[in-house]
Amino acid sequence: MTVIIGGAWPYANGSLHLGHIAALLPGDILARYFRQKGEKVLYVSGSDCNGTPISIRAKQENTTTKEIVDRYHNEFLDSFTKLGFTYDLYTRTDAEHHHECVQKIFLTLLENGYLYKKKVKQAYCEKDQQFLPDRYVEGICPNCGAKARGDQCDQCSTILDPLDLINKQCKLCGNEPIIKETEHFYFSFSKFQDVLEQYTLNAEKSNLWRKNAIELTKRYLSEGLPDRAVTRDLPNGIDVPIPGFEGKKIYVWIEAVSGYLTASLEWAKQHNESIENWWNEDTISYYIHGKDNIPFHTVIWPAILLGLNNKTLPTHIISNEYLTLEKRKLSTSQNWAVWVPELLKRYHPDSIRYFLTVNAPENRDTDFSWREFIYSHNGELLGAFGNFVNRTLKFIEKSFNSTIPQSNIENDILLETEKIYKEVEESIEQGHFKIALETIFEYIRSANRYFDEKKPWIQVNENIEECKQTLSTCVLIIINLAQLLQPFLPFASEELKKMLQIKVNEWKLQTTLPEKIINLHPLYERIDVKRIDEELNVLYNQANI
Repeated sequence: MTVIIGGAWPYANGSLHLGHIAALLPGDILARYFRQKGEKVLYVSGSDCNGTPISIRAKQENTTTKEIVDRYHNEFLDSFTKLGFTYDLYTRTDAEHHHECVQKIFLTLLENGYLYKKKVKQAYCEKDQQFLPDRYVEGICPNCGAKARGDQCDQCSTILDPLDLINKQCKLCGNEPIIKETEHFYFSFSKFQDVLEQYTLNAEKSNLWRKNAIELTKRYLSEGLPDRAVTRDLPNGIDVPIPGFEGKKIYVWIEAVSGYLTASLEWAKQHNESIENWWNEDTISYYIHGKDNIPFHTVIWPAILLGLNNKTLPTHIISNEYLTLEKRKLSTSQNWAVWVPELLKRYHPDSIRYFLTVNAPENRDTDFSWREFIYSHNGELLGAFGNFVNRTLKFIEKSFNSTIPQSNIENDILLETEKIYKEVEESIEQGHFKIALETIFEYIRSANRYFDEKKPWIQVNENIEECKQTLSTCVLIIINLAQLLQPFLPFASEELKKMLQIKVNEWKLQTTLPEKIINLHPLYERIDVKRIDEELNVLYNQANI
């Protein structure tokens, strides 16, 4: 089986916050799991370096777009590495290979008859003497009445044209722009209406997309797909490879989603692989993103692929709802956010991965609170998982000189462990990561109950053989937890494997017990609950509340 996993491309105009990680983490869980099963996996993403927000940030800081994107791209790479993300290629949209591939995609769509020229009216700022990119135009959404940008309303998720906005303003100077004629290439979206309707219907029947993706996509399709501009008068981006269009750029909405293919092509080139062996009609593909990116992955990207005669259409859409922070919407402009680089300085990456998985906004918005985060670490990671591992291995270290008893395993636990693999496997492949991790932790809690009921501290004096069986069974649970938790808690999983000298990484029942424990140490440390108030003070102070 071949699996392509595409994680959404964060804009390189500011640090990652918890909302980004909540949306992107499922991609790494999937990649780790499928590799563990022995499948062919290609997990790609990168930094979006060509969008208007980068130009805005560069102007605000009186610097170059290159300085901005270099800074944040490198910071993203550092954060993803520390969180344990295992991208096969994490690239950037200002890379030469991406520019060349996108220009080829543009020319192929033109050759296949899906692009055409059209004279259009566009917002133009007389003061700044430039056509305004969509994000440089702000106003009121005609659909819901909320404040919106010229490309999309974050409140109701409607894709907009800047001319649709009420009370238009130039983001640079605040003046009202005039409307001026210019020429652009348009993409014939309308030609894909029928095929995308059937594609969405098939996805709904097979239950491979999240509910929010189905509902939002059906809404777009019911309104009818309008043809949309694929070129823009932008300050930075990929040049339109057509004479007469000098100075114009390929619009970011077609260029950024193409990154999944351009990154795969670059990876294939680097590894001397044929792209057709990875991108074909039998490929299973997972696309990981937040709900604000749904139409780009369920309408725009499939239409582009159809226009290229590429049959690797998205099969699974993993589109999270929003993560709120202390019951309020995350806001980067108001600094109401938990920034990932700072978070990683103070907390274990497994703690972050655990909380954002068991509290994932899979079907509805969920909240990050410092109280819940710290109690979750102390109660579940340390209190349930860490405690079971430590009490078992410490007892063996003390009573058996670190030599693991090799006794018969309790048969019902053997059967239960095998069943857990199947249940978790099914949940992961269907995109239910929260249920998958909760299933494993219920197994951990039952393991703690088993240890308490058997009382090995009494058995060791009254019936040594029963004690050995109890401990052998507990070690069996631990070596399987090292496999089951690898997609979710990779750092603890790795530590367990080192302590028990486990060499394999397999998604199947492990029955061979290790012989010796080496370098035994706790997997996690307790977090002082005083940190809750400390973190809340930091949050309120940075937001000036």
